[in-house]
Amino acid sequence: MKRPGNAMTGEPGRNAPSIRQPHLTVEFVRRTDLWSGGGIGEEALRRAAIAAFAKAGEGAARDVTLVLACDDEIRDLNRKWAGKDRATDVLSFPAEEGEPSLGDIVLGYETVARDAAEAGISLTAHASHLIIHGILHLLGYDHSNNTGAAEMEALETEILAGLGLHDPYSEPAPQRALGQ
Repeated sequence: MKRPGNAMTGEPGRNAPSIRQPHLTVEFVRRTDLWSGGGIGEEALRRAAIAAFAKAGEGAARDVTLVLACDDEIRDLNRKWAGKDRATDVLSFPAEEGEPSLGDIVLGYETVARDAAEAGISLTAHASHLIIHGILHLLGYDHSNNTGAAEMEALETEILAGLGLHDPYSEPAPQRALGQ
């Protein structure tokens, strides 16, 4: 006999269809040993990426590459792709349309570590926020106007709260804005 779902609690029954959340596979590329000594684990960063994708992603299973780089490398990338000759905290590179990958997210260690220290938060918490920010960019979110910025900020705050991390927008942030 089929057991129906519980209409009062919303629990599915044994044979009720389940709602499938999007699946994200996360690959890491460490381009510098600086990240190894920072006390940051890949699992926390993986959880941040998966949480962002589960909240804002849709459709088929995807993958993302998280590149843990140094400031010299991210400065070169920022100069080449954004025309800005300076290091930054995070850059997102979307995959080509139709690819199974979302793309790549690159973090620059020295800038991320400095900004975390200035904000008085852990390196893991700040890097997790930046990965969430990067995933949202890869999913098409943009903060170049007030409406998009407010939407992105609200999503970031909600995802961070779900991970038990603080709201970076409720306290003074480092002088530099994300991704600049």
